[in-house]
Amino acid sequence: MAIISALLIAAVVAVIAGGMLTRQTLFTRGLESEQLRVQGSWQLQGGMEVSRQRLWEDRQRDVLTRLDQNWARPIQLAALGPGAGPFEGRLEDEQSKFNLRNLLANDRLDPLQIENFQRLCELLGVNATLGQRISQRVIASYPRLLSPEGTAAPVNSGFRSGRDTSPEAARKPLLAKQPMLRSLDDLLGVNGVDEKLLARLEPFVTILPANTWVNGNTASAEVLAATVPGLALPRAKALIAERDSGQWFINQGDFINRLRMPNVPADAVRVGITSEWFRLQGQARGERRRVKLLALLHRSEDNMPRVIWSRVGV
Repeated sequence: MAIISALLIAAVVAVIAGGMLTRQTLFTRGLESEQLRVQGSWQLQGGMEVSRQRLWEDRQRDVLTRLDQNWARPIQLAALGPGAGPFEGRLEDEQSKFNLRNLLANDRLDPLQIENFQRLCELLGVNATLGQRISQRVIASYPRLLSPEGTAAPVNSGFRSGRDTSPEAARKPLLAKQPMLRSLDDLLGVNGVDEKLLARLEPFVTILPANTWVNGNTASAEVLAATVPGLALPRAKALIAERDSGQWFINQGDFINRLRMPNVPADAVRVGITSEWFRLQGQARGERRRVKLLALLHRSEDNMPRVIWSRVGV
């Protein structure tokens, strides 16, 4: 009995000790995970602050936004401690892309921009019907007026039927029918749009909270060919090659002159030389996981760039 009792006591002690070791191991791993999470968060925050500082300093040095400036260089930060990895990121000029928000201006449809987007879809090999579906989804995200720009609404006759043909219909905005879009990922609900298509559109198309002009100093040949009526893609590529050799556009007039297209009206060339909107893509790598950061930054003339929205994911 004494031997059996001793064995039972030893077994109980072993079970208790094993449980304590298991709990201690889980606790230690939890602390390590929390430490890595905090380090990753600080790395992402550091990458964000470096991005804002670069944008601000470049804006103070030069009013132009060009691809040879410091903001366009890769961002790399050293690891904060054991188990943590470096931060790697880059900034993209969102005004180098076609802004889908431009399909509406002053609460009205912009036929020129709708046509430009269809031309861009053609240049990128996107089906015209699919391009129209994307346009319709974007248009449905914002309230809009039915009367054309500059057209006065009919005088109120005292009778209002509530229909679109009512005398007051032109004055009353048509409410948004779909949720507002914040990024291209929100287009996945459109019939025919998938991850593969978004990957094709992403270098050339964006969605911003405000109407913008394309930056001629950062835009691709495809975006310029779609933005400037009548500009052929080979001519746009020649302009890009000339620009990237160091002959940056100094103002809109310089861009128009170098187009050598006198028949194109100046008001149809919505191309500028500065940018206010940028997207930050980065990641903090550790031994066990990788944390990714995506953020939209807005840079004004007088203040440090501010974060409009940010997304963090593993």
